[in-house]
Amino acid sequence: MYQTDPPRPPKETLPTMYDLPSEYPEDSGLPDEFHLFQPQLLRETFCPPNYPAEEVFVASDLNLYYDLRHTLWYKRPDWFAAVGVSRLYEQQNLRLSYVIWQEGVAPFVVVELLSPGTEKEDLGQTLREINQPPTKWEVYERILRVPYYIVFDRYTDKLQVFQLVADSYSELELSTPQVWMPGLELGLGLWQGSYQGIERLWLRWYDASGNWLPTPLERESQRANRLAAQLRELGVNPDEL
Repeated sequence: MYQTDPPRPPKETLPTMYDLPSEYPEDSGLPDEFHLFQPQLLRETFCPPNYPAEEVFVASDLNLYYDLRHTLWYKRPDWFAAVGVSRLYEQQNLRLSYVIWQEGVAPFVVVELLSPGTEKEDLGQTLREINQPPTKWEVYERILRVPYYIVFDRYTDKLQVFQLVADSYSELELSTPQVWMPGLELGLGLWQGSYQGIERLWLRWYDASGNWLPTPLERESQRANRLAAQLRELGVNPDEL
C-alpha cells in the first residue's frame, strides 16, 4: 500500500494577500468625514493592556476575506481589531487586506458606522440573495464568529452592542452607552468631546478605571503639562522659557 502525502493546509494552497484585490472600482467611497475621523480615534485609543503592541492589528475600510470556498468574497468593515496576531503580515509587511485563511485569527471586535444605504444590512435586517455572498451580519456572526459587533448611528447617537452568545448575536441592554470587554481589558463607550476640532459624541476606548485612553496628541499635551507643573514647583515660569 502506498502512503499518500497529507493534504496541504489552505494557507499554502489558497490565494494570499498579494494575490487578492485590495479594492474594487465598484465599491462606494467613504461617505463623509465622520467615516474618516471616527475610525482614526478608535485606532489611536485602542491599547489593550493584555496584548503587546506587536500582537495587535487594527484596520478601517480594509478588505476582509473570509471564505475558503469563495476566495474573492470579502467584507469591508468601517473598523475592526484582531489581537494575538502579528501587527505586520508575516511579521514584515503592511497589509493590503486581511485574509482569514492566511491569518488564522478572526477579528475580536467589528465596528460599523451606520449610513442610510447600509443600515438594514448592518443591523441584520436583510436576507441573503440567491447565489450572492452572505450579508455582513451572517459573516460576522456565523462565519467569523466575531465576539463583539458594534453599531453606531451618528445621526441619532445610538450605540448598539451585539455579543456572540453560543451561535448567535444577542443585543446587550446598556444602562449607559458603554460596554466592557474582558478579553481586551478595555471598554468602549460614547465620549463627549472635541476631536480634530469637532465637538460631538465619539466612540472611544477606556481603561479598567473608567479613564478615556488618550490619543498621542493628548499624551503629549499631558506630558507638557506635567513638565510645566514641575518647573513651577522649582520656581520657574515655563511661559517665560
